[in-house]
Amino acid sequence: MFVTHQASLFDVEPSGPTIGDLACAITRTQLSAGAWVDHAPGWVAGSEDLFSDLVHNVAWRSDRRPMYDRVVDVPRLLCFYDAADPLPNPLLAQARSLLSEHYANELGEPFTTAGLCLYRDGSDSVAWHGDTIGRSRTADTMVAIVSLGDARPLLLRPRAGGATLRFQLGHGDLLVMGGSCQRTWEHAVPKTNRAVGPRISVQFRPHDVR
Repeated sequence: MFVTHQASLFDVEPSGPTIGDLACAITRTQLSAGAWVDHAPGWVAGSEDLFSDLVHNVAWRSDRRPMYDRVVDVPRLLCFYDAADPLPNPLLAQARSLLSEHYANELGEPFTTAGLCLYRDGSDSVAWHGDTIGRSRTADTMVAIVSLGDARPLLLRPRAGGATLRFQLGHGDLLVMGGSCQRTWEHAVPKTNRAVGPRISVQFRPHDVR
Protein backbone atom coordinates (compact mmCIF):
# COMPACT_ATOMS: atom_id res chain seq x y z
CA MET A 1 0.00 0.00 0.00
CA PHE A 2 2.87 2.40 0.80
CA VAL A 3 6.59 2.70 1.49
CA THR A 4 7.64 0.57 4.47
CA HIS A 5 7.46 2.56 7.68
CA GLN A 6 10.55 2.54 9.89
CA ALA A 7 9.46 2.88 13.50
CA SER A 8 11.27 5.53 15.53
CA LEU A 9 13.06 4.18 18.61
CA PHE A 10 12.24 7.48 20.31
CA ASP A 11 8.50 6.99 19.76
CA VAL A 12 8.04 3.55 21.34
CA GLU A 13 6.88 3.11 24.93
CA PRO A 14 6.96 -0.37 26.55
CA SER A 15 3.67 0.38 28.32
CA GLY A 16 1.99 1.68 25.15
CA PRO A 17 1.09 5.19 23.94
CA THR A 18 0.19 7.90 26.44
CA ILE A 19 -1.07 11.46 26.08
CA GLY A 20 0.77 14.36 27.71
CA ASP A 21 -0.42 17.37 29.70
CA LEU A 22 -1.66 19.98 27.24
CA ALA A 23 -1.23 22.88 29.63
CA CYS A 24 2.51 22.17 29.91
CA ALA A 25 3.19 21.07 26.33
CA ILE A 26 1.65 23.77 24.15
CA THR A 27 3.34 26.81 22.65
CA ARG A 28 1.08 29.39 20.97
CA THR A 29 2.04 31.47 17.95
CA GLN A 30 -0.14 34.52 17.28
CA LEU A 31 -0.77 35.06 13.57
CA SER A 32 -2.35 37.94 11.65
CA ALA A 33 -6.06 38.80 11.47
CA GLY A 34 -6.96 37.13 14.77
CA ALA A 35 -5.58 33.70 13.85
CA TRP A 36 -3.30 31.60 16.05
CA VAL A 37 -1.59 28.20 16.13
CA ASP A 38 -0.79 25.98 19.13
CA HIS A 39 2.00 23.41 18.79
CA ALA A 40 2.75 20.51 21.16
CA PRO A 41 5.58 18.27 19.89
CA GLY A 42 5.29 14.63 20.95
CA TRP A 43 1.92 15.12 22.68
CA VAL A 44 1.17 11.43 22.12
CA ALA A 45 4.21 9.57 23.49
CA GLY A 46 4.87 6.09 22.16
CA SER A 47 2.60 6.81 19.20
CA GLU A 48 4.05 4.04 17.00
CA ASP A 49 1.58 1.52 18.45
CA LEU A 50 -1.34 3.85 17.72
CA PHE A 51 -0.04 4.51 14.21
CA SER A 52 0.26 0.78 13.46
CA ASP A 53 -3.22 0.06 14.80
CA LEU A 54 -4.82 2.76 12.65
CA VAL A 55 -2.92 1.76 9.51
CA HIS A 56 -4.18 -1.81 9.73
CA ASN A 57 -7.65 -1.42 11.27
CA VAL A 58 -9.17 1.77 9.81
CA ALA A 59 -11.43 1.24 6.78
CA TRP A 60 -9.33 3.48 4.51
CA ARG A 61 -10.91 4.50 1.21
CA SER A 62 -9.78 6.32 -1.89
CA ASP A 63 -11.80 9.25 -3.22
CA ARG A 64 -12.21 11.16 -6.45
CA ARG A 65 -13.08 14.84 -6.82
CA PRO A 66 -13.89 17.18 -9.69
CA MET A 67 -11.08 19.61 -10.53
CA TYR A 68 -11.60 22.10 -13.32
CA ASP A 69 -12.80 20.04 -16.31
CA ARG A 70 -11.99 16.54 -15.03
CA VAL A 71 -12.32 14.18 -12.08
CA VAL A 72 -9.07 13.26 -10.30
CA ASP A 73 -7.96 10.91 -7.54
CA VAL A 74 -7.52 12.48 -4.10
CA PRO A 75 -3.79 11.99 -3.34
CA ARG A 76 -4.26 10.33 0.07
CA LEU A 77 -6.57 7.78 1.71
CA LEU A 78 -9.46 8.93 3.89
CA CYS A 79 -11.83 7.90 6.65
CA PHE A 80 -14.33 10.14 8.47
CA TYR A 81 -15.97 9.56 11.86
CA ASP A 82 -19.06 11.63 12.62
CA ALA A 83 -20.08 12.57 16.16
CA ALA A 84 -22.11 9.39 16.70
CA ASP A 85 -19.49 7.03 15.21
CA PRO A 86 -17.21 5.07 17.56
CA LEU A 87 -13.58 5.98 16.99
CA PRO A 88 -11.21 3.21 15.83
CA ASN A 89 -8.94 3.40 18.89
CA PRO A 90 -9.77 4.44 22.48
CA LEU A 91 -6.74 6.73 22.57
CA LEU A 92 -8.38 8.93 19.91
CA ALA A 93 -11.48 9.26 22.07
CA GLN A 94 -9.25 10.23 25.00
CA ALA A 95 -7.40 12.79 22.88
CA ARG A 96 -10.66 14.34 21.66
CA SER A 97 -11.98 14.55 25.22
CA LEU A 98 -8.79 16.18 26.53
CA LEU A 99 -8.78 18.71 23.68
CA SER A 100 -12.44 19.56 24.33
CA GLU A 101 -11.68 20.10 28.02
CA HIS A 102 -8.56 22.18 27.44
CA TYR A 103 -10.15 24.50 24.87
CA ALA A 104 -13.63 24.68 26.44
CA ASN A 105 -13.37 28.35 27.41
CA GLU A 106 -12.08 29.49 24.01
CA LEU A 107 -14.06 27.17 21.77
CA GLY A 108 -17.29 27.10 23.77
CA GLU A 109 -18.21 23.62 22.53
CA PRO A 110 -16.59 20.18 22.24
CA PHE A 111 -14.71 18.65 19.35
CA THR A 112 -17.12 16.08 17.90
CA THR A 113 -15.80 14.62 14.63
CA ALA A 114 -12.57 12.98 13.51
CA GLY A 115 -11.26 12.99 9.96
CA LEU A 116 -8.33 10.68 9.22
CA CYS A 117 -5.95 11.00 6.26
CA LEU A 118 -3.26 8.48 5.33
CA TYR A 119 -0.35 9.90 3.35
CA ARG A 120 1.22 6.74 1.94
CA ASP A 121 4.46 8.30 0.69
CA GLY A 122 5.87 11.57 -0.61
CA SER A 123 3.53 11.63 -3.62
CA ASP A 124 0.48 11.97 -1.35
CA SER A 125 -0.39 15.52 -0.36
CA VAL A 126 -3.07 18.11 0.33
CA ALA A 127 -3.20 21.38 -1.59
CA TRP A 128 -3.50 24.86 -0.10
CA HIS A 129 -6.89 25.29 1.55
CA GLY A 130 -8.81 26.32 4.65
CA ASP A 131 -11.46 24.19 6.35
CA THR A 132 -14.32 26.49 5.36
CA ILE A 133 -17.19 24.08 4.81
CA GLY A 134 -19.89 24.87 7.37
CA ARG A 135 -19.72 27.49 10.12
CA SER A 136 -15.98 28.03 9.72
CA ARG A 137 -16.65 29.99 6.52
CA THR A 138 -17.95 32.92 8.58
CA ALA A 139 -17.08 32.22 12.25
CA ASP A 140 -13.95 31.57 14.30
CA THR A 141 -13.39 27.92 15.18
CA MET A 142 -10.65 25.36 15.83
CA VAL A 143 -9.15 22.37 14.05
CA ALA A 144 -6.83 20.12 16.08
CA ILE A 145 -4.46 17.81 14.18
CA VAL A 146 -2.60 14.86 15.70
CA SER A 147 0.18 13.59 13.39
CA LEU A 148 1.42 9.99 13.54
CA GLY A 149 4.13 8.14 11.63
CA ASP A 150 6.85 9.78 9.56
CA ALA A 151 7.11 13.55 9.86
CA ARG A 152 5.94 15.74 6.96
CA PRO A 153 5.91 19.54 6.76
CA LEU A 154 2.58 21.31 7.27
CA LEU A 155 2.78 24.79 5.76
CA LEU A 156 0.65 27.82 6.64
CA ARG A 157 0.39 31.11 4.76
CA PRO A 158 -1.90 34.17 5.07
CA ARG A 159 -4.52 34.45 2.34
CA ALA A 160 -3.71 38.14 2.02
CA GLY A 161 -0.09 37.31 1.24
CA GLY A 162 3.00 37.08 3.40
CA ALA A 163 5.57 34.69 4.80
CA THR A 164 4.93 30.94 5.00
CA LEU A 165 5.23 29.11 8.32
CA ARG A 166 6.48 25.51 8.45
CA PHE A 167 5.77 22.87 11.08
CA GLN A 168 7.40 19.46 10.78
CA LEU A 169 4.69 17.13 12.13
CA GLY A 170 4.78 13.43 12.94
CA HIS A 171 5.43 10.96 15.78
CA GLY A 172 2.57 12.14 18.00
CA ASP A 173 2.84 15.90 17.43
CA LEU A 174 -0.22 18.13 17.94
CA LEU A 175 -1.10 21.29 15.99
CA VAL A 176 -4.23 23.33 16.74
CA MET A 177 -5.35 26.09 14.39
CA GLY A 178 -7.70 28.58 16.04
CA GLY A 179 -9.33 31.98 15.83
CA SER A 180 -9.83 33.11 12.23
CA CYS A 181 -7.15 30.71 10.92
CA GLN A 182 -9.43 28.73 8.59
CA ARG A 183 -10.77 31.92 6.95
CA THR A 184 -7.70 34.14 6.87
CA TRP A 185 -4.90 31.57 6.45
CA GLU A 186 -4.37 28.47 4.32
CA HIS A 187 -2.50 25.26 5.08
CA ALA A 188 -1.03 22.46 2.96
CA VAL A 189 1.06 19.28 3.05
CA PRO A 190 3.15 19.43 -0.14
CA LYS A 191 4.47 16.54 -2.20
CA THR A 192 8.11 15.61 -1.78
CA ASN A 193 10.64 13.66 -3.85
CA ARG A 194 12.36 12.43 -0.69
CA ALA A 195 11.86 8.80 0.32
CA VAL A 196 9.44 9.24 3.23
CA GLY A 197 7.26 6.68 4.93
CA PRO A 198 3.55 6.96 5.66
CA ARG A 199 1.95 9.55 7.92
CA ILE A 200 -1.53 9.66 9.45
CA SER A 201 -3.23 12.96 10.18
CA VAL A 202 -6.14 12.90 12.65
CA GLN A 203 -8.23 16.08 12.49
CA PHE A 204 -10.64 16.82 15.33
CA ARG A 205 -13.32 19.42 14.57
CA PRO A 206 -16.45 20.83 16.23
CA HIS A 207 -19.92 20.23 14.81
CA ASP A 208 -20.56 21.59 11.29
CA VAL A 209 -16.92 22.36 10.51
CA ARG A 210 -15.15 20.57 7.62
